[in-house]
Amino acid sequence: MWVVTVFNNPNDIRMFEYTTKSEAAAFLAKYKNAVLSFTN
Repeated sequence: MWVVTVFNNPNDIRMFEYTTKSEAAAFLAKYKNAVLSFTN
């Protein structure tokens, strides 16, 4: 599972789960303060 974590501010951190890296990367491209990670 691919996870995009978006850091809006210290009190607003959001996580979005994706099944494919391409879906996650497309979402990640919309944000500056975000990271992409993979987990089993």
